[in-house]
Amino acid sequence: MNPDLIILAGTIHTMEGSSTGSPAGTLLQAVAVKDGVIAAVGTRADAESWQAPEVIDFGSAVLTPGLVDCHIHPVLGLELTRGRDLSGATDLGQVRAMLREEAAATPPGEWVRGWGLDPNLFGSAQCHRELIDNVVSGRPCLVRLFDGHSALANSRALEMAGITGPRTFDQASEVVCDAAGRPTGLLLESAAVELVARVMPAESFASRKARLEELFTHFSRSGLTGGHVMDCGEGSLELYRALENDGNAGREGSDVGLPLRLRISPWCMPGSSETDWRALAEQVGTLAGRRWEVSGIKLFVDGTVDNGTAWLFEPDVYGESVLPFWPRPAEYAQAVRFFASRGIPTATHAIGDAGVAAVLDAFESLPSGIPKAVHRIEHLETVPDALVGRFSRSGLVASMQPTHCTHYSRADQTDNWSTRLGAARANHAWRCGDVRAAGATLALGSDWPIAPFEPLPILADAQLRRRAGHLDEQPILPGQALTALQALEGYTSHAARAAGEWAVSGSVTVGKRADFTVFEADPLLVAPDELASSGVAATFVDGRVQHLAVGSAR
Repeated sequence: MNPDLIILAGTIHTMEGSSTGSPAGTLLQAVAVKDGVIAAVGTRADAESWQAPEVIDFGSAVLTPGLVDCHIHPVLGLELTRGRDLSGATDLGQVRAMLREEAAATPPGEWVRGWGLDPNLFGSAQCHRELIDNVVSGRPCLVRLFDGHSALANSRALEMAGITGPRTFDQASEVVCDAAGRPTGLLLESAAVELVARVMPAESFASRKARLEELFTHFSRSGLTGGHVMDCGEGSLELYRALENDGNAGREGSDVGLPLRLRISPWCMPGSSETDWRALAEQVGTLAGRRWEVSGIKLFVDGTVDNGTAWLFEPDVYGESVLPFWPRPAEYAQAVRFFASRGIPTATHAIGDAGVAAVLDAFESLPSGIPKAVHRIEHLETVPDALVGRFSRSGLVASMQPTHCTHYSRADQTDNWSTRLGAARANHAWRCGDVRAAGATLALGSDWPIAPFEPLPILADAQLRRRAGHLDEQPILPGQALTALQALEGYTSHAARAAGEWAVSGSVTVGKRADFTVFEADPLLVAPDELASSGVAATFVDGRVQHLAVGSAR
């Protein structure tokens, strides 16, 4: 055998089947790559008979299939993360101070922006434009809340957008107004936020491209070799093409400008028609590059618990979260039937219990004999027992984000999310353990920029049910913790199944893609807190180095 590359490591976790895949008594430490696929897997002794022009030895490091984040928004995130990062603020006074500093640093004539604002900081206070009006010196200002589904605009921004009162939308969006009909500045869901966003100065293509390239470089360094992109906004495909056409882009051994694979799912929104659905369907499988492809459709049935736009069977404590995102839910079911009948994979955002039930209803009502495709529910934040049982029988994939739980809720349920839901529903939060116990496929991810993208801390949080490195925090519903193996499967083998790609990826198996992540510490053996603070030695896509840490190989 004459492979192109031999990779040696102290341990290889193949992730085949329900185990790490190493035959009893055999220590797998070598992988051979030929033409971008795995040609052989074996011991170091086996590798001595393989002849390759390049051998990379990672010593005691651990090699796994390449990590895949199953829910990201890279291009949308460029817009959502413009301006001051407010995610570290601990109270409203600090938020105001940060925005005052941002206003002082922003050139005249430009908007003041902020993002990542935690609604827990408002406490019992109303999210109102007056909180930011007097700290930006009369300039237009838009602050994105952490959930990505809401924003706070100041008075000047509302004036420039021509927003003087409530509006009507095709989807469950809202310009929040007071009793007198005056806008408070709070904008709920994308259609309402877009009223302001469309009058803001657009970022140049060159600037967006540079920022996206930097972001993908960070993704690769963190251990990611792929991502499931849950949007396809204006200019997204042009940016992916431009990066890919850049060729090497400074990455050793790569002739492709994207350092990871991207599976892209454009949005299908309320108010769209079958003509619109047909146009979306025509993109799937036809718009593609070497490492990116439009491969599915993203739908929504609700918003978020934190801003009162989730879809619950019973109202939250403020009387909110009782409306579906599609004002006529039957149209959502029609859209599902349209895409599923054509064998097109779908992913539906469903956070509240009624939202999850509506997705289950739609798929359980599909006629028999439709083409086989993988369909998913994204987020599943509060799910009662009866729905977990239905979920396991439906064949739907669960796509969840452990850090949504650990970063934005608390064990004592004093956070905004838990308070809104009440104890009974908060006790059904992020049921990762129960979903796995029910036999469902569980794909894991970050939902960046809603939460940090680094996968090692997410793998740790999935096991700890608290923030990695915060030993003083109590775990949140610890019975829902994943094992180390289950967490790693969520980024490897189950990620591949969630994409319908198990035949070609997700395990270190002969004939599959040569996409690998090399860990400094063993993700199946090291303590989760230690894993979170450890490093990534390398990433490979198509058998080509995308990231190589200094001193990690010889």
